[in-house]
Amino acid sequence: MAEFWEMDASEIARGVTSRSFSARQVVEAHLARLSEINPRINAVVQECPEEALAAANVLDDRLGRGEDAGPLAGVPVTIKVNVDQKGYATTNGLKLQKDLIAKQDSPVVANLRRAGAIIVGRTNTPAFSMRWFTNNELHGMTLNPRNADLTPGGSSGGAAAAVAAGICAIGHGTDIAGSIRYPAYACGLQGIRPTVGRVPARNASAPDRYIGAQMMAVSGPIARSIADLRLGLAAMSVGDPEDPLWIPAPLTGEALPRKVAFCPAPDGMEVDSAILAALTQAAEALRAAGWQVEEIDCPPMREAAEINAQLWMAESRAAAATIAAEDDPDATVVFQRMTADSAEMDLGGLMACLQRRIGVQREWLHFLDEWPVVLCPSSGMLPFAQQSDVGARSGFDRIMEAQLIQRALPTLGLPGLSVATGMAGDAPVGVQLIGGKFREDILFDAGEVIESACGQPRVTTPV
Repeated sequence: MAEFWEMDASEIARGVTSRSFSARQVVEAHLARLSEINPRINAVVQECPEEALAAANVLDDRLGRGEDAGPLAGVPVTIKVNVDQKGYATTNGLKLQKDLIAKQDSPVVANLRRAGAIIVGRTNTPAFSMRWFTNNELHGMTLNPRNADLTPGGSSGGAAAAVAAGICAIGHGTDIAGSIRYPAYACGLQGIRPTVGRVPARNASAPDRYIGAQMMAVSGPIARSIADLRLGLAAMSVGDPEDPLWIPAPLTGEALPRKVAFCPAPDGMEVDSAILAALTQAAEALRAAGWQVEEIDCPPMREAAEINAQLWMAESRAAAATIAAEDDPDATVVFQRMTADSAEMDLGGLMACLQRRIGVQREWLHFLDEWPVVLCPSSGMLPFAQQSDVGARSGFDRIMEAQLIQRALPTLGLPGLSVATGMAGDAPVGVQLIGGKFREDILFDAGEVIESACGQPRVTTPV
């Protein structure tokens, strides 16, 4: 039998539920793995060993009484530090928030607990969760367990690093411009950005979010298998009145034609040859499985990315005083560069931006009626070298261009699935699938075909 920390969530839940092994055994193994590996990668920055063991004991007792322990029974998970977990600081990577102790769980955290998941720790994020790299002055830098010279991604870099290293089976992440999909890509994992409104969200420790985050930010799972993403998303998606924007949509929709629009370089973006090879491999796997795959131009990405930047940076400008007070050097550089590229908006500009958004969304929904799945790059480049966004301005600009699709998708409110396809030399590589609103199910179906052809990601032990 594999080590517990090597097992997928679905395997753990089956074993714990059948009492083939106990939740406590699983949690003890993951806590030992955390103690061994985390000092090398700094993925988990707040640990929960006593609570985790107590929760495992409670779950084992429930099973002993013949009670239902939930679909994620005994599965070790992590929570990103930008989301409320009762009794822990919601730091968001900020020194200013090191003592901001949550008094109640965010709905997504409560949902995971109710599903039987056991929280073993909280994972790192860049300051303000504002980069595709994970470093801050409060918690330090997170390393990619597959290659320490590369970013683990951001902003959910700690979550992805923890999953890849076997510290947890499912990592909670958030995504407003690629912060689930890109860390999954960079760490060679699977990650789903759900449809806006799928997973309930609220941090009671802070004021409610502004309009841009309300329309574009989501929580979702990162895991080592598509099957685990299905489990994790189902658990996270239970409704909660704390989030008035939650929508009670079914997890499985009506049958759709197995048609895939193959878009290897949307809007003329430059794409590395290794990524093009991965896309071709994925397209061939889908064809071999009976899907109709045609190379075709998708609707605009650049306009959607521009709208994302306008809304996101408008909210960042509103927090300019806080960014200045935090004085995180990386966040300061990124904030200055991103706001310089996105003009400040007045009320008229905001109204025009929201009006443009509806038009782009409409064009995409018409396209997805004909082509239910879009196969495209996760990034135009292989995972970036650590800290390369705060070096030369030219490097920052190349990164922004490479992340075109990461930035565009949140504007559309659509789900996106990052699927690992293996390694390109010493760098992870993968592809991205985009689908219609609340049709994560067809993305999972297509993703499982690619996963089967390319091999499922496994745990790695960092050097």
